[in-house]
Amino acid sequence: MIATVLGALLAGLLVAPALRGLVVRYAVPEGEPWCTNCPGCARALRGLPPTGRCPGCRERLGPPPGLVEAVTAAVAAAALFAAHPADAVLLLWAAGPGVVLGFTDARVRRLPYPLSWTLAAGLALLLVVLELAAGRPGVLLRCLLVALAAAALFELPGWFGLMGAGDTVLALGLGALLGRYGWSAAFAGLFAAAALSGLWAVGRAGAALVRRGPVRGLDVPMGPFLLLGTLAAVLLQG
Repeated sequence: MIATVLGALLAGLLVAPALRGLVVRYAVPEGEPWCTNCPGCARALRGLPPTGRCPGCRERLGPPPGLVEAVTAAVAAAALFAAHPADAVLLLWAAGPGVVLGFTDARVRRLPYPLSWTLAAGLALLLVVLELAAGRPGVLLRCLLVALAAAALFELPGWFGLMGAGDTVLALGLGALLGRYGWSAAFAGLFAAAALSGLWAVGRAGAALVRRGPVRGLDVPMGPFLLLGTLAAVLLQG
């Protein structure tokens, strides 16, 4: 357990600077170009320290200090605690783009295609390799069916402007992952995502009412909750 915790902390320290830089790059409103340079000094943003400050002009960018690092370490620890090495491999792959997608969606309600398709394509490739190596090609059909069902579940609300296209792509990739563990795991992961997002919306509305302020800005970022629901379902079923 100590080795797992130390490994997760090390992963948080080594990987999080690049992830923090990607959050700043992609967390821009729809229609605006990616933020590849610091707004203050035009320095190229290839990575940021845990303080979140630009090494050139010291302007703070992105999420609060230490938050990306803490989340990255927590997700890495959860993946390393997985019962089977294959589960850990799948979760660790999803963790990289997943952390960036979660922070980006929470900030600007957007799931960029370069990250969501990277996550989905990587999971698809890993699932094919792992299941064929384990002699379980039939599982791949279930992964495909769950992926399509999850994508359709998120695509339908998108026709009415309730979901974004990025939600559909993320659901496609995470649905394939959930399909590895069965239909019950897929249902549990999607239900957890819906329940968590509902609780978040109710909490925001309740906080606004307590402050006696207007109830607004309750558009739900589904990305973080879909990622959390999938993580919980995989850890419970793996």
